[in-house]
Amino acid sequence: MTFARRTINGRPINPVGLGCMSLSWAYGTAPSDDDGVKLLHRALDLGYDHFDTANIYGGGHNETLVGRALAENRDKFFLATKMGIVVDGPNRGIDCSPNAIRACVDASLQRLKTDHVDLYYMHRYDSKVPIADSVGAMADLVRAGKIGSIGLSEWSAPHIREAAAVHPIAAVQTEYSLWTRNPEIAVLDACRAHDIAFVAFSPVGRGVLANGVADPGDLPETDLRRRMPRFDADNWPRNRALIDHFVALADAAGVTPAQLSLSWLLSRGDNVLAIPGTGNVSHLDENIAQWDWRLPDDLATVVGGLINQQTVSGHRYPDIIRRSIDTEDFV
Repeated sequence: MTFARRTINGRPINPVGLGCMSLSWAYGTAPSDDDGVKLLHRALDLGYDHFDTANIYGGGHNETLVGRALAENRDKFFLATKMGIVVDGPNRGIDCSPNAIRACVDASLQRLKTDHVDLYYMHRYDSKVPIADSVGAMADLVRAGKIGSIGLSEWSAPHIREAAAVHPIAAVQTEYSLWTRNPEIAVLDACRAHDIAFVAFSPVGRGVLANGVADPGDLPETDLRRRMPRFDADNWPRNRALIDHFVALADAAGVTPAQLSLSWLLSRGDNVLAIPGTGNVSHLDENIAQWDWRLPDDLATVVGGLINQQTVSGHRYPDIIRRSIDTEDFV
């Protein structure tokens, strides 16, 4: 099967990659390490060639798992990881100082069992560090061969432009889906203007747009969604009603809700890629099965009108996390 490839830093890759976070924490119950390795191997077999992880996922566990599973096939895929979010017990912060960047990349490379990553993100914007200093330190890693390119995650358009003036930026990663439209405010335009790939995380709305959440009350206590406003008792009934309509539209189109979600996202621009995450092999298969299905324009208009910033109830993050997000927000 062949697919229309898209590029990051000039390298052609398939438009849907794999977000690996769910193999370690955050949503539902993570699979065992052995099952996680099997899923990563299955992803390679299916044709996934873009794997995304971060040093914070599971406190390093996710990078270690990816290294264990994929190190022997390192030349077969594009590897991205991130640094910058610091969690020390109950304390959460951001550190993208040059010293932190240098220390974190070496620790990540060791866990990933590789001598380089293809894309290295600053996971959040650090207002304490001049952009020239943080991007300059990342540029030093490019010259040293430890990273292939620089990425920014949840940065605003002005800061993206400032970073691009210091060194070429290969990718910007931000939450984007039918029900999270923040990149449409300014970030997508900034990426197009500077020839930057846009990588969408949570492209199926944290499982909601895949019809994966019937009742948030059934989620494990440790599941991050239980603390997100869109899943609370006030907002969820209205959001669930939108999803019921969305599922009916997918059924009528002969695709699954997840496939409809991904196709809508990829129709937003030739520089847009998606990294849905899953710990479920059947969902892994599902996300690849319709990579080449093109969303009809009339259906794109209908689903975009059904689920958007005006119709979804609740903010995407609780207040404590919103304070760490630089991406433009809706008033």
